[in-house]
Amino acid sequence: MHILIVADHAWNNGGQSKVAIESALGLASRGHNVTYFAAVGPADSRLATAGIDVVCLGQSDINTMQSKWSFLQQILWNRPAAERLAQVIAQLDPADSVIHVHAWAKAVSPSIGAILKASATPCVYTMHEFFLVCPNGGFYDYQKAEPCHRTPMSISCLTTHCDSKTRARKAVRVARQVLVDRGGLRQALSRVIMISQLQDEASRPFMRDGVIYHHVSNPIDIADPGPKAGPGEDFVFAGRLSREKGIEHFCNAARIAGISPVIAGDGPMMDELKSRFPEARFLGWQKPEQVRALLRGARALVFPSVWYEGQPLTVYEALASGTPVIVSDVCAGREAITDGDNGFWFKSADTASLAEKVSQLQDDAVAAAMTASAYRLYWAAPLSLDRHLKAIEGVYQEMLGRPALNATATAIEVAA
Repeated sequence: MHILIVADHAWNNGGQSKVAIESALGLASRGHNVTYFAAVGPADSRLATAGIDVVCLGQSDINTMQSKWSFLQQILWNRPAAERLAQVIAQLDPADSVIHVHAWAKAVSPSIGAILKASATPCVYTMHEFFLVCPNGGFYDYQKAEPCHRTPMSISCLTTHCDSKTRARKAVRVARQVLVDRGGLRQALSRVIMISQLQDEASRPFMRDGVIYHHVSNPIDIADPGPKAGPGEDFVFAGRLSREKGIEHFCNAARIAGISPVIAGDGPMMDELKSRFPEARFLGWQKPEQVRALLRGARALVFPSVWYEGQPLTVYEALASGTPVIVSDVCAGREAITDGDNGFWFKSADTASLAEKVSQLQDDAVAAAMTASAYRLYWAAPLSLDRHLKAIEGVYQEMLGRPALNATATAIEVAA
């Protein structure tokens, strides 16, 4: 097959682009012809080395754009991206090609919708977040720091300031959502890959009729380290230091439980947290290999996110390392945890509930049992890149009307 992957970034700036790039590399290694289309560079050098045709426009994204006018033009309707994508698609053979969109909201824009809708080449979209249905992409009220249950684009939605920054930016997001709905993007993305059950439950009520859904987990890039000799010592947080990640709840709970939390990451709350919690150990931003070593040596990963998330990879990386996870019951990370077996659920945003779970895991016997269970359950069905690629290939084969090459390893769930 010829697979055209569409993303905002051609370099690894987070979960979406990481999955898009790793999938591209994996598909190329399995003999497929792959083209990688992105607005923002520089391109990951591994793509060209793998023989992948890279089309990178060298544009900025919403976080790096200097001009407000350029920001509005690109984020609402990135005409150069649409025109260049049309040229790339024109070279595809619809009978043997698929288009896989991973990201569009931060640079590519809804402008690609009309191009995708007009193309005879089948298209699928991996919903790493919620931008296809929710203006701010998260079903989350950043002002109240809680999940949002309003109907997207309803009067209640339109009149609520839920953006993480300003009302003006919310207005821009609403305008972009209108273009998503009327510019053809929602109609073009008639197949959608969900990466978690919670994401499906939150999104599907607001999707248009006739969409075909597939469930395919993202891959976890980690080698089997073998079982741990026993539980570690530290309770660790790894991620962005922002309010929606629930980091302050962890710090407060750690204080109640009498432990010094270990915090890997950076973000807008860093200075505030350092001032309020001098007993915490702040490591700052860590390289991926450093995070894995930290998770391997931890007693538990604490994942206190107060928003839904999509499929938090850190949770799975901890389990693969043999480290149990204490996870908020509101986020998709809970799907990886059997409460009381390979970790604990706690009531989201409830410091006392989190402190109680931390205290329980301070018991060496409890920690040892959960450590063994975390490793055993994850490696019984690991979310490997190979498993991910087989599932994705199964989706592609179905899109092209062909029998699946890996009938037992296609999408985890396919539902009309």
